[in-house]
Amino acid sequence: MGIGDRSSPSSPTPFPPAPGDPPGAGGPALRGRLETLATEAHRADLAAIDRLSTPEIARLMNREDTRVPGAVEAVLPRIAEAIDAVAARMEEGGRLFYAGAGTAGRLGVLDASECPPTFNTDPETVVGLLAGGPAAMVSAVEGAEDDAAAGAADLDARGVGPLDTVVGVSASGRTPYAVGAVEHARRLGALTIGLACNPDTPLGAAAEHPIEVVVGPELITGSTRLKAGTAQKLVLNMISTITMIRLGKTYGNLMVDVRATNAKLRARSRRIVALATGAPEPAIEEALSATGGEVKPAVLMLLADVDATGAERLLADARGRLREALLAAGADPVDPPGADAG
Repeated sequence: MGIGDRSSPSSPTPFPPAPGDPPGAGGPALRGRLETLATEAHRADLAAIDRLSTPEIARLMNREDTRVPGAVEAVLPRIAEAIDAVAARMEEGGRLFYAGAGTAGRLGVLDASECPPTFNTDPETVVGLLAGGPAAMVSAVEGAEDDAAAGAADLDARGVGPLDTVVGVSASGRTPYAVGAVEHARRLGALTIGLACNPDTPLGAAAEHPIEVVVGPELITGSTRLKAGTAQKLVLNMISTITMIRLGKTYGNLMVDVRATNAKLRARSRRIVALATGAPEPAIEEALSATGGEVKPAVLMLLADVDATGAERLLADARGRLREALLAAGADPVDPPGADAG
């Protein structure tokens, strides 16, 4: 089966209203279904939390947070499989979309917005789609998460196709906006991932790659900005970061594709070139000046003894992978100091 050759799912719809429950009313049927979710469960043992001291509550929160990495670890094989599929599509020019509402959607926007400065990606390569649009980043947009058609429409507005990946993000795993986006993306032939914090969710069923990180009930009942939000942030970190590593956006653990847009990042660029090459400061300054501040060609200039034009040509031939470009130039791509691949 080739990339983009995917069958449509036969998945449950996200908690439709029962007879007597008007759409968006949050009637008895929806309330009953929500009560079955681990993320909505009530912790009776924490019913008197408001009577505890601040240090006691802080210890409780910290103890709850320690459960999150173990829950992520339990699904690492699924995460890795999904990442390899994402990287394969992006290698062919595909894009990565996150689609969610509320905290989940904001986390997707956050992760996407960090990719251009960290990995020098085009802002349209990794995109966060938030139910309710940009205004929902800072305030709730009434009913936005309940609109499954809006999730599909937001993908169509971006021209999503078979080379792209759509990650639906929803703590409950039933948010209509996220499920609608994933179902539509799969019909379009895109790769689909469903990131939720409950087992056996409509979002997981809709996606080709379900990632369900079960973190259990929240300290404050139903407040999924807590453990569920932390779990989703950890997984999104993995998806974007490891995908970029697979695409050659790093050299060892150095951000050689960093976009130096401020003084801190310019200083970081100099340090990265120094770590990668061991060259003296004057040589580093000269190389960065010749490359317009771009780290990868500067490293190539210093390690392969080529000029800026030659460095750019080597990188283009190596699809932007610095290690491959160094090998093609006959230079020894020595790992940066302290690197350990084992």
